[in-house]
Amino acid sequence: MADEWPTVPVSQFATAVIGGTPSRNVADYWHGDVPWATAKDVAAVPGRYLEHVEERITQEGLKHSAAKVLPKGTVVITARGTVGAVAQLGRAMAFNQTCYALLPKGGLDNDFLFYALKGTIAEMRALTYGTVFETITTKTFDHWLVPLPPLPEQRAIAHILGTLDDKIELNRRMSQTPEAMARALFKSWFVDFDPVRAKAEGRAPNLPKPLADLFPDSFEDSELGDIPKGWVVGTLGDVAEHPRRGVQPNSIEPDTPYIALEHMPKRCIALSNWGVADGLESNKFEFRKGEILFGKLRPYFHKVGVAPVDGVCSTDIVVVAPRIPHWFAFVLGVVSSDEFVEYTNAGSTGTKMPRTSWAEMARYNIALPPKAVAQAFTERVRPGVDRIIAAIHESRTLAALRDALLPRLISGELRVKDAERFVAEATA
Repeated sequence: MADEWPTVPVSQFATAVIGGTPSRNVADYWHGDVPWATAKDVAAVPGRYLEHVEERITQEGLKHSAAKVLPKGTVVITARGTVGAVAQLGRAMAFNQTCYALLPKGGLDNDFLFYALKGTIAEMRALTYGTVFETITTKTFDHWLVPLPPLPEQRAIAHILGTLDDKIELNRRMSQTPEAMARALFKSWFVDFDPVRAKAEGRAPNLPKPLADLFPDSFEDSELGDIPKGWVVGTLGDVAEHPRRGVQPNSIEPDTPYIALEHMPKRCIALSNWGVADGLESNKFEFRKGEILFGKLRPYFHKVGVAPVDGVCSTDIVVVAPRIPHWFAFVLGVVSSDEFVEYTNAGSTGTKMPRTSWAEMARYNIALPPKAVAQAFTERVRPGVDRIIAAIHESRTLAALRDALLPRLISGELRVKDAERFVAEATA
C-alpha cells in the first residue's frame, strides 16, 4: 500500500519541456495551421482535454520559436499567472512559455501522470514564487514530490478516474446536441421563416400538419422588412422581464449557489460551474432555476445560459425571465443569438468596461409570433434544456466523487478494488 510506494520528484519520472512564442512582428509566423496554446487556454479547459485554442502559428513560426508540436495526450501544466491548471492535449499542438509539457520517462503511465499532478497540486503551490504573478520553473519539478506506485497500479488508478472523466465529457458533448438543435430551429422558424416561406411557395413544410397549420402562407411588410402575415413587430420587453430581486449579502445563506461572470462559458447555455455565497460582500440578484442569465459586462463575450439551480448572481449579470412560460424558448433563442449580442454590444456604455442594461435589452425589436407558435417552440426545446440541466447535476456528482477518490488513490490510502465499487455505483 502507500508505505510501499516511493515518493519521488516529478523530474525523476517526467521531463519538463517549456514552450515558446514566435515574433509578433512577423506576420508570416501567425494565422497558420499549427494550434498554439497559452496558459489561458489550458485554464479554460472544461474537462480533461485541451482541444480549442484561440491562436495558431505557421510552420515557419514554429521554426523561429522554442515552441514544439507535441502529440495528443501530452500532459501540460500552466507555469505563470494561473499556475497549476493541468490538462492533456486533445490533439497535437504547440504552446507558449506560460506552459510546461511533461513527457513521461520509462515506467510511467501517461494518464497516471495527469492524475498524479492533479492529486498533488497543493504540494506544487507551496513551491511557487513571484509577487505579481505566481510562477514555477523546471526546478519546481525537482522538489514536487509524488507517490509512484507500480505500473499496473498506475494504469488501474488512471482507468478508474478516467472512467469518471469520460462520463463527464460525454455528458458535456451530449448537451451540445439539444442546444445546437434549439439554435437551428429558432433560426428556421423565427429568422428565416422557413415554414412560412415553404407554404408561400406552394411547398409543404417539413412539419407535422397540426404544427404547420400554425404558420401563415404569406408575408407582409413591416419596419423590420417582410414578416409572416399576422405576426407583429414588438420588443423583447413585450415577452420578457428582468425580475430585479436584489438581495444584501448578510441575508444570503453561505451555501447558496453563486454565479459570477467567470463561471459562465462563452457561447454555451449550459452553466455547469458555480460557487457558493460564503464571503460575498456586495448586493446580488436572486435567480430561479430555469431563468436565463445574460452577462451584461463586455457582452461581446456572449455569456448566456439557463440557471440550473436557484441562487444568486453578480449584478453584472441580467436575470431574464419570460412573462409567461410559453415564451421561454423564444426568449432564450433571442437573447442567445449572435444578432442580439451584437446589438447589446453596440449599445454598451463605457470604454474600458462596456456594459449593456436591461433597459437597452428590452428595446430590442423582433417579429413576435402568435402565442401558439411560441408555445409549440417551447414544447420542442424545453425537454432538451431539461436534459442539459440533468446532465450538469449528474456531472457535478461524478466530479465530486472523482475529486474525493483522487487524493486517496494517488496516496494509496484507498484500494483500487474499493474505488471500482464506488465508480460502478455512480455510473450505473
